[in-house]
Amino acid sequence: MSSSFHTGRLLVATPSVEGDVFRRSVILMLHHDDSGAQGVVLNKPLEARVDSVLPGWQRVVTAPPVLFQGGPVSTSSALGIVTVPGDEPEPLGVQRLFGSIGLVDLDVPTPVVAAELAGMRIFAGYSGWSEGQVEMEIRRGDWYVVDSEVRDAFTPEPGRLWRDVLRRQRDSLAFVANFPDDPAMN
Repeated sequence: MSSSFHTGRLLVATPSVEGDVFRRSVILMLHHDDSGAQGVVLNKPLEARVDSVLPGWQRVVTAPPVLFQGGPVSTSSALGIVTVPGDEPEPLGVQRLFGSIGLVDLDVPTPVVAAELAGMRIFAGYSGWSEGQVEMEIRRGDWYVVDSEVRDAFTPEPGRLWRDVLRRQRDSLAFVANFPDDPAMN
């Protein structure tokens, strides 16, 4: 895989990005290659409880036990992102994507996979880019590309993730975490 591809990394929205879905968003890149990219927004919880859409998964998901808005594409579909501890083979119903992060088949009965997971989050929809689109947005200055940590996908405080990810950077990017919500109020 080329170093210009960002599978497994985070796209962090710059302060100039607006809109309900992407403003101050943190996106985990699930796949990125020459044909395009897909990811999920990690820090946009919805009010809908998981059981209202996927009965049986409520007890398995990591708190908060609500659906998350993964992005503007296919919002009527659901993706289950999981972490599988250790280097064991992927459990039945899980497809490993990178490291310990994988996708769970939400049609598999929960008892089959629940004991094998260390974390799980369910996303309504996903974020997608066509060939060359995400690269153009990065060049334009819409996204910071930073390394991810497994805990990012399962943080119990998703509202703090944008600031937390920026603060842990070891360069001047850490200062962006303090950028005011409304620059006019600075």
